[in-house]
Amino acid sequence: MTGTPLEIVKVFNAAMEIKDYDTALKYVSADCEYTNIPMSSVRGPAGIRSVLEPFFAPSIENQLVILREASVGPIVFLERLDRHLLATGWVELPVTGVYEVHNGLITVYRDYFDAATIVSKWPR
Repeated sequence: MTGTPLEIVKVFNAAMEIKDYDTALKYVSADCEYTNIPMSSVRGPAGIRSVLEPFFAPSIENQLVILREASVGPIVFLERLDRHLLATGWVELPVTGVYEVHNGLITVYRDYFDAATIVSKWPR
């Protein structure tokens, strides 16, 4: 993949926003470490998909709104407001994503958020 680390992360997030997992996961290395803090860690595209696809499943629409961004070398920080339209209405979750990009692929991906915020609003 070509582009700056920030461009690669933005393309990845844009594909995730519309649940285009096949496109998004092309930007992830085979051994990418994804940590969904405070939840769990998985590795590789299949691991990431196993966490995010079921999470996004009940959403009708997603908006991953970038509030602030910073990029230094291979490291990218995105402060986001992740908005998910469910049958019951919009749920908003403040998230900070930290990514590391090498050779055009995301090798480290961490999402930081408050679990209590999402648990109190997400369908069970």
